[in-house]
Amino acid sequence: MPEVLVRDLDPLVIRRLKTLAREHQRSLQAELKTVLEREAESAVSMAEFRKEAARLRRRLAGRRHTDSATLQAAGRRR
Repeated sequence: MPEVLVRDLDPLVIRRLKTLAREHQRSLQAELKTVLEREAESAVSMAEFRKEAARLRRRLAGRRHTDSATLQAAGRRR
């Protein structure tokens, strides 16, 4: 499996990561792996989200839409 080396991390970041690792009952390495995997997955999901948002903007272009504040106010009056 490929290895990653990160140099010159702020000591505060290291302390926070160690605290997270302790709270999750993991080693620092396991915590870092979890954080990196979660962020990588999130980045993919964000790319998919943006693609879908662009598709919806194209599909709904030119239509008139009700202001969401108006819809929320109407919902509260029910």
